[in-house]
Parts: sequence; structure tokens; C-alpha cells
Amino acid sequence: MSETETLKARLAREIALTAPMTVADYVTRCLHDPKGGYYASRPDLGARGDFITAPLVSQMFGELIGLWAVETWNRLGAPERFRLVEVGPGDGTLMSDALRAARLVPGFLEACDLILIEPSAPLRDLQAKALAGADLSPRWVRSLTAIETDAPVILIANEVLDCMPARQFVRTDGGWAERRIGVTDDGDLIFGLTAISGGFQKPDFEIAPGGILEISDQQAAFGRDVGLLMKAASGAALLIDYGRARPEAGDTLQALRRHQKVDPLATPGEADLTQWADFPLVLEGAVRTGADVTGSLPQGEFLRRLGIEARAEALKAGRPAAADVIARQLDRLTGDDQMGTLFKAAAIFAPRSLVVPGWDA
Repeated sequence: MSETETLKARLAREIALTAPMTVADYVTRCLHDPKGGYYASRPDLGARGDFITAPLVSQMFGELIGLWAVETWNRLGAPERFRLVEVGPGDGTLMSDALRAARLVPGFLEACDLILIEPSAPLRDLQAKALAGADLSPRWVRSLTAIETDAPVILIANEVLDCMPARQFVRTDGGWAERRIGVTDDGDLIFGLTAISGGFQKPDFEIAPGGILEISDQQAAFGRDVGLLMKAASGAALLIDYGRARPEAGDTLQALRRHQKVDPLATPGEADLTQWADFPLVLEGAVRTGADVTGSLPQGEFLRRLGIEARAEALKAGRPAAADVIARQLDRLTGDDQMGTLFKAAAIFAPRSLVVPGWDA
């Protein structure tokens, strides 16, 4: 194998030698392959990058998440020691803004042990730079199971679930088949259908012929692991992502490069690949552990309940020249035709007596 061989060429060769690859396995390789995966080698966030996340839209997002964490800590009884965990912290902007807002509340930062979970080495470097001047120094761990459970946990996961891929199953006239990635004689990657070899449970809702069902074992496992952590340590986990609030069919696989949708099979490892978060699946995984869950709220409604409109007005008053920019940022985060409806928020928590901020309005 040549050191300069592209990820596409390696995947095509592997598929030709073995068998067509599931969509979930393909997305995982495109994102995390050590030599050519997008997050392993070239993550590019921001307005000038491939995609933008809510913390990069406006400081208001991270500040409100920080205040959500503070209020959750208060409702847990303001413990003298707790762990603030962020899964998939991106470039560190959300946590930087959150800690700046939390600084205003006495005792919170003094009690906090900051933990970040990030598999991407380039992003860990960006997070370290973003938090270099923060009030807290983070430590990085590899997984949720590495977090100690001898103190309450407040966990944040923004746009993490969409990086946990799903297999795709297609309803055909003759029954169900799995959508997989194969290779042509010319070395191009193509979608095709293969017989189901097992591990597939038919949905309990109707899907018309041609419809696609997505099932993510990784998302289900994440819900389970977060539920187990909350049960063992107590606390609350806030999950924000774009996705579905009810079980439904649909092909949600997409690739983004320079903010444009591109063919997900064209240049593996050179674009960000995502699939929708399946909130019912994730929350069901948590409930099975004995943890409690909220329903999912549209992001716009959740942020309004946290006070984003008042925060926007305060920023406008302090920076009159930026009032129009702040108004556009507010619309981007909360507008129904922007991130306000497609993006959802949900929480997993324990004990059951805890009232999670945002779901008490």
C-alpha cells in the first residue's frame, strides 16, 4: 500500500477484496480513519470552513449552556465537587463561552472538574488553545466509561449524535434489504442493496416501498452509556443536535464541504459526513438503564426558555453598532427556517426528582 494512497482508493480496494460495506462502517472510516479520516486529519469548522455549529454562530449559545449548567448544579444542591463533561467539544468555543458566563456564579467553578471527550487530535489541540486562558484547565478522557462516578456529573453534547452513523435498510417490493457501498470496475464507490444477514428488527410503523430506515447502534449505545453514568453519579446530560423527534423513515446521510452538500461517496475523508440524531432511540437506550429523560424540544424553544431573547437585547444595548448582527445571530439559532426547529434538545438525568432547566417552563 502506497503512503500517498487516498482513503477512497483504500476503501475501494478493501471492498473489492471483502464485501460491500455498511453505510455506518463507511461513515466511521470517512470520519475517523487514522490516515485519511476527516476528523483525524482535516476538521475545518467555522464560517470559512466546511460547516458551522451553534457556538460559532454566536456567543449567546455557549453562554446560555453555561448558565444551564449552573442552574442544574444549583438544583442538584450545589455540591462542593462535581464533574462538568463535554463530549465532542469542537474547537472549544462552547466551553470557553460557558465558563465565562459561569464565572458570575460564586462556587460553581471552584467545585468543577472539567473533562473533555474528543477522539480527534487536531480538535484537541484547538480546544487546548481555546481554553488556555480559562478559569479551569480541562483533562481529556477517551470515553464516558472513563468518568469517575463519585461526584455528580453535568454533561453537554452538542452536535455529537450526528457523527454517530446509522446503517440503512430499504423497503423493497420483495421485502427488506440493506443499503451498502460497493465498487465499480473503474474503482468508483456506489450504493447497492444486499440481502439482510441478521440483526435487523422491522419497524413498528409503516414504510412505503423505496423508503429507507436508519438504525444507529452507536447512538443507542450512547444513550445507554449516558443513562448508566447518570444513574451511577447523579446529574443531567444535555443533548442538542439536528434530527428526528419521532420514529420515521428517511435517508439523512449528507456530506458537507465549504458549506455545500456534496456526493458522500465522491471524496471520502475530505468532507464532513453526518446523519440525523435519532432522539427516540437515544432516549430509549437511557430509559432502559433506569435513568429518566425529558421529551425533545425544538432548539429555538429551548433557547427562548433559557432567556436568549433577553440576552440578545442586553448585547444590543452594550453594542449598538452590532445590533443587526446580533439580531441575525438570534434568528439563525432560533428561527423556524434556520436552526430553531430542525435542531432539538433533550436531557437524560437522575434522580427522578431533579427538574431539568428548560423543561420546567
